[in-house]
Amino acid sequence: MSRVQAESVIKTIIREIAQQCASKGQSVSETLAAFMVKCVVLDPRNHFNVDRTLTKQDIQKLIELCVDRLLDQSSPALDTIKMQIYFDMNYTTRREFAEEHQRARKTRLQTACREVTDSRAKTREDLVELYRKVVGYVLLHSGVGAASNIRNVREATAALQSVFPQSDLASFMSLPKQNKEQQLNKLSAVVTGIRLFNKDGEHGGQDIDDLPGVLNDALPTISRDIEAELKGTQQLAWQYTALLESLSGPDADRAVRPDLLREALYNVRQHEAFLKLLLADVTLCATQVEALQTALAARMRLLKTTVHSKSAVPTSQVFPHFTVLANLWAELQEELLLLSMLSGLASSLRPFLSAQPSELERLLQGVVVKTDLERAEESAGERVDPDEMKSCEWLLPETTANFDKLPLQYRGMCGHALIARDGTLLPGNPRIGVLKHKEKFYCFSSKQAALQFASAADECVELVAEQVTRSPELIQLLRMHRHFSSVSTYAQMQSGETLLVKPISRSDSSTQTDTHLLECNVVKSYEWNEWELRRQAIRLANLRRKVTRSMQTDLSHMRRANSTQTYPPKDTGTQTKREGQSNVPRPLIYLAGLRGKDGTSTRVTKVDLTRAADQ
Repeated sequence: MSRVQAESVIKTIIREIAQQCASKGQSVSETLAAFMVKCVVLDPRNHFNVDRTLTKQDIQKLIELCVDRLLDQSSPALDTIKMQIYFDMNYTTRREFAEEHQRARKTRLQTACREVTDSRAKTREDLVELYRKVVGYVLLHSGVGAASNIRNVREATAALQSVFPQSDLASFMSLPKQNKEQQLNKLSAVVTGIRLFNKDGEHGGQDIDDLPGVLNDALPTISRDIEAELKGTQQLAWQYTALLESLSGPDADRAVRPDLLREALYNVRQHEAFLKLLLADVTLCATQVEALQTALAARMRLLKTTVHSKSAVPTSQVFPHFTVLANLWAELQEELLLLSMLSGLASSLRPFLSAQPSELERLLQGVVVKTDLERAEESAGERVDPDEMKSCEWLLPETTANFDKLPLQYRGMCGHALIARDGTLLPGNPRIGVLKHKEKFYCFSSKQAALQFASAADECVELVAEQVTRSPELIQLLRMHRHFSSVSTYAQMQSGETLLVKPISRSDSSTQTDTHLLECNVVKSYEWNEWELRRQAIRLANLRRKVTRSMQTDLSHMRRANSTQTYPPKDTGTQTKREGQSNVPRPLIYLAGLRGKDGTSTRVTKVDLTRAADQ
């Protein structure tokens, strides 16, 4: 079966499961139906073979099993899967939340920004209306005060007129659209900073919310609520763990189903994990809010020092401070939205808890309930000696840096307990010793469990994976997505994803390095020599004076079109030139006796040594 055919079959199966559940009064999302298909296929008890094409009987069996599990409303496992799906679909990290908030903010401002940048105001009335739109954009961009409040509009207008009077609209309209958007954002930041500064000085801003005060009140309340809910969930997890341990004894109550208790334990442990994650985010949010408030107060003091009751201050000195104030306020607004999301998500997880406290109280009579801390204290005296099993690598607190930050497998649960106790979750104690096997780290609930697991680590890892396939909600709980390459997180999974196609573990691949990473743009007709360009120009000019003639005979009529082209005779010229030269001997004449002698008359002798011309 090709990939396209497999995807078509899976879409049909998911659609049929959703329709059958809807016909029986249960609404099921495609994401939940798709994951349930994965759960059923992965479970070895259902005997589905991913290496062969599904027959009609297999498809019908798969649909029936999925529908039965989705309609079992008393199943804690189904509640756990629904909780996991809901959390992954609604939870975002701080970075993702900030990016999504910026995208939503940009989308919200597009219409108001377009009304300003695309305006072609000419008359006075149009310019007044355009200035009102600029004020509305500033209020919408800052989020400081409602735009429907006339007092906020007046304050924003007054602040805007101090930095951008209406007379500047003409120069503003002459700017390109991109520059208009940049100037609008700068004006919004400056106006917001001015309003916040006036609010701090009690010169306005009565309708601006006291954001730092709201955050200071909300953070402790939300933290206490999540901590209280986390404490109750942990108490349920300890009770379920103690009850499962008591059922392994000879005096166990045979009327209690251990499988339902294990599913309930998975349910509360997953809820505990989600609450811990939310509480950590709230704690980080509190730290960030404190830092922002400190920076906001420091910037406000610096701005007051700069202004210091002066009647006029250069814009280059105060505008940067106003912009920083606006940015800090925007970050506080973002923290408030994030805090609201975390609080709402924590409240939304409560309906997915399948615990029944009244039934637990009856079953726990005579059972000793131990907390995770008490279990860790009981095993604190046990310590793995690396010399006992030198073939394995053991990490201990005294010999390992950043021991508390090791990425433990199975979310810190004991892998041996998952195998030996039929899927019971027992928290591991890293102080006993952490096993490093194939670059992964495992902790255990006791020394004996650690040694038994380490003696056959590969086999134990496979047994844990087999146990997880029987309870697919453990894939998310124990963070085993990488072990099951065909299973992704709920947020990454699409309804039409190929679920039954076995993942390819090996494939042939090749790589090639491009010689020229940039596109080559060479103009073949380019000429740098100006004399060559002149010759080409003369040739083209000469060609324009040519005449094209054509003729046709009676025999060639209606047969073929002939054409000839003639060129007129070319003007030619010759030039002859003779070069010649002549040279005469240089005269060489010497005179002797010019100095004369005493007592005698001067006698000059002339000697001519010039060569003859014919020599």
